[in-house]
Amino acid sequence: MQFPPALLVSVLLLAATVAASAETRVFIIENESDGYGVDQCLAKGDRCGAHAALAYCQSRDFAQASSYRRVDPDEITGSVPKDGASCGRGGCGDHVAITCQR
Repeated sequence: MQFPPALLVSVLLLAATVAASAETRVFIIENESDGYGVDQCLAKGDRCGAHAALAYCQSRDFAQASSYRRVDPDEITGSVPKDGASCGRGGCGDHVAITCQR
């Protein structure tokens, strides 16, 4: 079965439009210990953090969390202080990157 070239072009344009409309956003959040261990699951990229990452994304109107991991302060351009004199009593803490997709 052969498809007319115009139909094939239309299908390809539709596929490109759908792919372009998929939005991805990376959220950098402070990884604070709450005693439940969720922070460690997120920071280590363990499977147990998947539900927390998904809930975080859904709370911001995204459909899914495609990844989550600990972020080194050097990866964030000057907005996160390193441990040292400028940090408070509790230290500067870790940060987690959660990648959300629509």
